[in-house]
Amino acid sequence: MTSRRILVTSALPYANGPIHLGHLVEYIQTDIWVRYQRMRGNDVRYFCADDTHGASIMIRAEQEGRSPEALIADMSAQHQRDFADFDVRFDHYGSTHSDTNRRRCESIWQGLREAGLVIERDVAQLYDTKRGMFLADRFVKGRCPSCDAADQYGDSCEKCGATYAATELKEPYSTVSGEAPEVRSAPHLFVRIEAQREFLAEWTQAGHLQPSVATFLKGQFLGKELRDWDISRPAPYFGFEIPDSPGNYWYVWFDAPIGYMASTEDWCRETGSSFDDWWRSPSTEIHHFIGKDITYFHALFWPAILKATGYELPTKVHVHGFLLVNGEKMSKSRGTFVEARTYLDHLDPAYLRYFYASRLSDKVDDLDLNVDELVNKIDSDLVNKVVNLAARSAGFVSEAGLSDSYPDDGGLFQEGMRTADEVAQAYEACDFAGATRAIMAHADRANTYFNDQAPWQLKKQDKLEQARAVGTVGINLYRQLALMLAPILPSLAKGTEALLGEPLTSFEQVKAPLVGRKIGPYQHLMQRVDPARVQAVLEATKSAAESAAQASAGAAPGGKGAAVDDDGPITSEPLAPECSIEDFQRVDLRVARVLEAEAVKGAKKLLKLTLSLGGEHRRTVFAGIKEAYEPEALIGRLVVMVANLAPRQMSFGLSEGMVAAAGPGKAEVFLLSPDSGAKPGQRVH
Repeated sequence: MTSRRILVTSALPYANGPIHLGHLVEYIQTDIWVRYQRMRGNDVRYFCADDTHGASIMIRAEQEGRSPEALIADMSAQHQRDFADFDVRFDHYGSTHSDTNRRRCESIWQGLREAGLVIERDVAQLYDTKRGMFLADRFVKGRCPSCDAADQYGDSCEKCGATYAATELKEPYSTVSGEAPEVRSAPHLFVRIEAQREFLAEWTQAGHLQPSVATFLKGQFLGKELRDWDISRPAPYFGFEIPDSPGNYWYVWFDAPIGYMASTEDWCRETGSSFDDWWRSPSTEIHHFIGKDITYFHALFWPAILKATGYELPTKVHVHGFLLVNGEKMSKSRGTFVEARTYLDHLDPAYLRYFYASRLSDKVDDLDLNVDELVNKIDSDLVNKVVNLAARSAGFVSEAGLSDSYPDDGGLFQEGMRTADEVAQAYEACDFAGATRAIMAHADRANTYFNDQAPWQLKKQDKLEQARAVGTVGINLYRQLALMLAPILPSLAKGTEALLGEPLTSFEQVKAPLVGRKIGPYQHLMQRVDPARVQAVLEATKSAAESAAQASAGAAPGGKGAAVDDDGPITSEPLAPECSIEDFQRVDLRVARVLEAEAVKGAKKLLKLTLSLGGEHRRTVFAGIKEAYEPEALIGRLVVMVANLAPRQMSFGLSEGMVAAAGPGKAEVFLLSPDSGAKPGQRVH
């Protein structure tokens, strides 16, 4: 079989937040497909990068008192750590803020200019006069022009589902400053793709997309004039300034997919490979894995850019659905918006990789994460059927080793070879659910054989060679299962390699049984899912969501609505005696950022916080907030601290201040947070 050269990408994660379980649907799906291709002997390379530009990055960096470059560097490190811990492996992971990406953007932009596809026209947008910036839809709220619901974003209403322009909102306000914006016009640059409609109509229907996606594009977009793509944003904006349009920046959706190329180019430079072999060669397959919400861009705008500028077109765009949790969208308020790191703190990543695989097909259906189903799936399939077969079989060959020749198993090994062909076809088509069904059917056959042969009875009857033969069959059928599962469960493959003393690297290995050799001592390959650990994930997620909601409520500018407050707190804790302004000024309150947070061993109430007052100024504070806050939820948050409090030596260490909080104590503690825009080190007056 001729080796294929395959370039694979996943959509770039945005550098404005952590990786969560919704993101991981795509990266796990892609990683499984890439690992399968490698086991088929293909030359496959997987590229990704952080998507780093945009107003959101700029505003968050300002709120946190650091540069956008520092912010995106931290997020890149976090993203790569989380991906690695979920066994997602990239050949190169880059950044859209790289010099390589800037140069590639400039080259493609010049190509679009020369093709006559760039035009300019004025666009009316809402402008924040206090902040001095045009507002993207996500930074505007107001009353829905259709149903009059309050606090709706600038593009659509969550109450009635209406869509509209931000300029149509009633009583709009900026979520950045809280001010009422005004309408202003500014010149924007657009890329025209209508000229490519005939080509796109042909390309989208030629097998490069799933049938349902091709039909959707044909019915919704290709039967009418394609709209121009707004590709620029005026300053201030964090991104690349357009060389021939000073004061304007490429919109994030222009330089993000070009980041696929830049990541490839950086890898080529490191390895001495040819960039053109990967992006300008018809012998290279290009596969993009994306969520259904960005189909328009990857299936219409991106191919139009590639065609106009002389690059190879995608061989296939694989579109997947969204992640639902218990049948609903992930929700912070419901405690189902689970971050990757929260999961990893408590559960084996192999559980999630297998559960996702068992639900992912070649369709664009949403994937539902039901916690009870995940527990049952792992215990039933992987522990009871797969790992248990290895554990039971190993006991009958651990001393004498595997039989010198492969025993008669009634055709089960041959059936495993046929199953592997079926599984390979399913992997190729991204029908991972079909692959796992076929694998588990083979596991059922293997376990039925083992139980029917009852080697424990043979051993009691002193029929040791017969028991050894059954163990040899069991180990070889398990080996077939582990090989077929290797793209999904690389950690299981690694444990199996240690047991069998051979690497599991090729699908061809399912065709040749392992005989006449010793195997290693059996070590646990996978544990049952601990329900208490699952509950710990849910509780940590809920706690983090509540903390974030409290912080957001305290810091949201321009907040609407009036709360009804009772007099319970002030009655239970009356006002202190009056003090003078001089007394108050002796207390130096400062804005600080939480850099590190960890539980204190042996302390029921304390968290150890490392606080930044800006630059290299650091303080260690022991705060009695453990019952109210998960440590990881505090990292990066702005707090108010008493900075001139005399240090206090505690049994756990030296506490160099206090953080300001409200509430009666225990779980009812609420940290004070400064409004957005405050910076570490600023004094609270």
